[in-house]
Amino acid sequence: MQLRDALDDYKRNAGHDRLFAGERRTVAGRFTGGDGRLLHVAPDGGLRDFGYPLTGTSGLSRSRFGLAVDGDVTWFDPSRSRQRYVDDTPLVETVHETDRATVRRYDLAIGDAHLTRATVEPDPDADRDADDFALVAYAAFAPDGRDERVGQLRYDDAVEVYHADEHDYLASATGLSDLRGQLPPTFPEVLDDAPMDLPRDRDAARYDEERLSGEVVVEAPFEDAATTLGTLLSDRSETTREAARSRLSELFAELDSASALADAAAGTTPTVPASVPERESVVADLRVLSLLSAETGLRIAGPDFDPHYQHSGGYGYTWFRDDAEISTFLLESDDRLELGLDDWHARSARMYVDTQRPDGSWPHRVWPRNGALAPGWANARIEDGPDVDYQADQTGSVIAFLARARGRGVDVDGLDPVLVDALASLDSTLAEDGRPVVCQNAWEDSVGRFTHTAATFLEAYSALARHGAGLAGDGNDGPEDDEFDDAPADHARDRAREVYEALDDLWVPDRGCYALRETDHGDVDDRLDSATLELASAHRAYDSLGDAPSTEADSSEADSTAGGAVDDERLDRLVSHVECVVDGLARETDAIAGLFRYEGDGWRRADQPGEKVWTVSTAWGAHACAETAALLSDHDDPRAERFAERARELLGLVSPAGALCEPTGYLPEQFFDDGTPDSATPLGWPHAIRLATIGSLDAHGLLTAEPVPADD
Repeated sequence: MQLRDALDDYKRNAGHDRLFAGERRTVAGRFTGGDGRLLHVAPDGGLRDFGYPLTGTSGLSRSRFGLAVDGDVTWFDPSRSRQRYVDDTPLVETVHETDRATVRRYDLAIGDAHLTRATVEPDPDADRDADDFALVAYAAFAPDGRDERVGQLRYDDAVEVYHADEHDYLASATGLSDLRGQLPPTFPEVLDDAPMDLPRDRDAARYDEERLSGEVVVEAPFEDAATTLGTLLSDRSETTREAARSRLSELFAELDSASALADAAAGTTPTVPASVPERESVVADLRVLSLLSAETGLRIAGPDFDPHYQHSGGYGYTWFRDDAEISTFLLESDDRLELGLDDWHARSARMYVDTQRPDGSWPHRVWPRNGALAPGWANARIEDGPDVDYQADQTGSVIAFLARARGRGVDVDGLDPVLVDALASLDSTLAEDGRPVVCQNAWEDSVGRFTHTAATFLEAYSALARHGAGLAGDGNDGPEDDEFDDAPADHARDRAREVYEALDDLWVPDRGCYALRETDHGDVDDRLDSATLELASAHRAYDSLGDAPSTEADSSEADSTAGGAVDDERLDRLVSHVECVVDGLARETDAIAGLFRYEGDGWRRADQPGEKVWTVSTAWGAHACAETAALLSDHDDPRAERFAERARELLGLVSPAGALCEPTGYLPEQFFDDGTPDSATPLGWPHAIRLATIGSLDAHGLLTAEPVPADD
């Protein structure tokens, strides 16, 4: 998003009670991608690239589509358009109604290319043939992220927009009946109070308008009632001009129908077996996680709707907390639902190995396309600062996944020494009392000694204890060589016990729950926090150590019924805690129902007096209840069904028919009480939690309630 676009949005929406001015929102419309580019298709058909973090190319910053006849253009209206995904694929179909004709178009991103194929059906009263029409496209490219010092090269059927390294192409399968340039908004236009309606009319007085910008207006004529426009983003050092144009020509020839596009799209997302429970939800989750993934396997948190950091710290990066938890959820779901995601697990493990820092930890944020350090605010371990500005739970989350992946048989070079060094790194942030040191929290808005961080440590140590058989006593000359007196798996088991016992320090008897944190001043902050629901999964992981020796390395402790490590008193406390949190953070209005993040959360509330509902928190509540139900079932505790019922209720809120799921199948990050979705959409984390909750409930026969016997 260019600054001019952000300022234009500011003019349109400043003072709005539900929109944050200057953002590029994706709460409406659908994305296509999964194999390179990430391209948003708005309800009016406008296209915009969001894939820079995934590919390093910027592409389209904005666009607009319409229908022309005899020089008269009708721009498509979102109120007269409808949109859907074709089958299980990321192929987007949008139908535009106009007074003169109906246009049916299909959009698909394929690697570095994108095709818009459109067909036209004239209105019977229009007295026009289909081939009298042309598809009009206004497209603004930002090669190398620039909207100035940009130039154009023109051909009979295409235009090339370039700055330095990135060269972007727009071409038509039926040629271009019109092509004109357009300069970006001028300084007076930017400073004017009124927003701009683009594109403008041609300015004959500006000799440079035609060639010195990234903005073009083209008309592609319909032939046999169809036409196709294509774009391609390329690096000049990797793709020659001739190769780029040839690739678009080949795509035009190969994908010359809706069915051909659907066949091409089908190969970009995993195939979900028909027997999978809640299949519509599973398909949507895997589609979203595929869309948000780079070729490396690392994922952005969500499409970056706020690249100028006006109302957030940005979303187009990989956080190791979110990404590793998504990886763990996928690993568990694959085991339970047989989704065939082996390549995904291996890619994730390989990148975590490659991105580990010399001290055994993982940094705050990286670019998903290559693992390079990205802008962040929690890099104390790189800056040689105190661990206060470090998020230790991220390293814990990575260890938990890598240990489970190792137990499942994921084979990645260097995995064992990475786990040993990571174990030493985790130890370095564990205080003598058995709880993590003062650091930043999962929500990244405060510091202290958090229950959530302790939960990730408990889960990491437990997973490594269970799946660490055969790990050497030291790493590959890592930072803590010869650190452990015993085998790493046994050492991790001892540490898990320490953390398990230390959690008692955070118990709040008056509330019947665990505290949010101990502050850096030593006070107990007893507010309810949805992140503490991580305790459910952590206790399941720890419980599996009860009868399992460290030499055992089965595929998934989440499905083990060995049990026994969690004592009765702790089980009662966990039951009380999960119930207290899901009840205490519940909010229901006429429009929505769900859980908010934590008591007193004031972020992005605008004029709303209370906290906003979050899909992450609601899905987390569902998963925590499911995990608690499974743990209780392992202990033959009759309270299991009560928690399974609550899990199903919360899962329903984020399921495709639920109040917190958009018609697109997407889970936005947040909702206002009036039902207005807000922030990153779709957000990958809740989609992975939703998927894992289905798998957990199904694996334990709890996805549907037991039928109530009829009265005699």
